[in-house]
Amino acid sequence: MFETLSLLPDDPILSLVTAFQQDNNRHKIDLGAGVYKDETGTAPILNSVKDAENRYLSVQKTKNYTGIAGDPDFNRCMENLLFGNQHPAQQAQRLSTLQTPGSSGGLYLAAQLIARSNPKTTVWMSNPTWDNHYAIFAAAGLRTAAYPYYRIGQQAVDFAEMLETLNSQAQAGDVVLLHGCCHNPSGSDLSAQQWRELTTLVLAKGLVPVIDQAYQGFGQGLQEDAYGIRYMAEHLPELIISASCSKNFTLYRERTGCISVLSSNSSQKLQIVSQLQAIARSCYSIPPANGAAIVKTILMDSSSTQAWQDEVETMRLRLLAMRTQLAAQLQQKQQRVDFSYLLKQQGMFSFLPLSTPQITALREQHGIYMLVSGRISFTGLTTANIGYTADAIAAAVMQ
Repeated sequence: MFETLSLLPDDPILSLVTAFQQDNNRHKIDLGAGVYKDETGTAPILNSVKDAENRYLSVQKTKNYTGIAGDPDFNRCMENLLFGNQHPAQQAQRLSTLQTPGSSGGLYLAAQLIARSNPKTTVWMSNPTWDNHYAIFAAAGLRTAAYPYYRIGQQAVDFAEMLETLNSQAQAGDVVLLHGCCHNPSGSDLSAQQWRELTTLVLAKGLVPVIDQAYQGFGQGLQEDAYGIRYMAEHLPELIISASCSKNFTLYRERTGCISVLSSNSSQKLQIVSQLQAIARSCYSIPPANGAAIVKTILMDSSSTQAWQDEVETMRLRLLAMRTQLAAQLQQKQQRVDFSYLLKQQGMFSFLPLSTPQITALREQHGIYMLVSGRISFTGLTTANIGYTADAIAAAVMQ
């Protein structure tokens, strides 16, 4: 049976991680991985998370299954984090929220739910986007297409072209996949005004947005980064959000996330939940419990919530500091490229205008690893290595 299988290409991000781990260069720097790291180069466990986990484990009495929908307290807490307390969509009981294995699990449920609801729909994704978006929605048998988003050269969102493409090519019932904040891989986000204009177009065209919210708190702040979700949920009849706790709670391997589906009326909730639970049952059956228990322990206690919010802000400010310092040093060390655009972007990622040979030379000659697209993750930078990194990149740019 297995002799019919072909060898698939390696995942570009995971293969880069492997190559980095095998490199013996003591100056090596990983600018590829999308995992938050502190000044020591460690992906830390937050103090608020450690405290919550210890408290949770001390009173835990069973390892029995949770339900297919996961922990109901976690689901309520995540709704409040995403939509704010007393959002009109919550008050109208139009939200259906299920715990999922990370945001990838939420996106998988979203894709399968869309395929069951409208198998002929097209899912429109930003060009560029996270590579796994295509795999997840294509696996559900859905057509995918790209709308212009980030214009190389201008290093900014091409919003006019984005609207024009969706307006002229997308059909009623099509899905538009959006990044809630900290766009991966470009770091260029929609402004509040652009979210409002996009909402108007989506409503007029009868499109359904799916928002991937993986980095809430890493852009402008926990509340500010939810603007697009909250505005669309207030003005649209239907919306799907997939949210991750991997980054802002540093719960990567706990696989903690959720899916929230906004329906046009509260009477559709039972059908939506039943479909989502059936999809989950046929895949992972029951979501992991530990990460959700940690999150709800934090968010159901005001002092723990404040401690966690302070740590998220510390992570955000560190990323901003690395972004600011790299831009300043690159401007100082070379004059060929204007890197001030880095200061207009936010979150963990940005593109550097480097060619494939330049990126290869950085890896082979300096031990600096990044994706061949030029996407870098600022989490790999520290005050100790940022000068070395800027020197190497500046030299590559000037070649």
